[in-house]
Amino acid sequence: MSIHFTVSELTRNLFHSLGLDHERAPRPLNPEESLLLECYLAGHIPESAWSDYVFETPDLARHAKARRLSH
Repeated sequence: MSIHFTVSELTRNLFHSLGLDHERAPRPLNPEESLLLECYLAGHIPESAWSDYVFETPDLARHAKARRLSH
């Protein structure tokens, strides 16, 4: 039996065990995604629809979380 690890897996595990693994910054949103985020944060998009958008573009959830934490 052999065990295989890549350097990135070992590094990620080391950072995680040290508590240094912070989420990566989300990529910048395009204008349409920015408008969508603003509408969601203003309460104009229901959670069910937002879930569909987040499924397609996971960075939307990261941006929403970051905005909530900063306010």
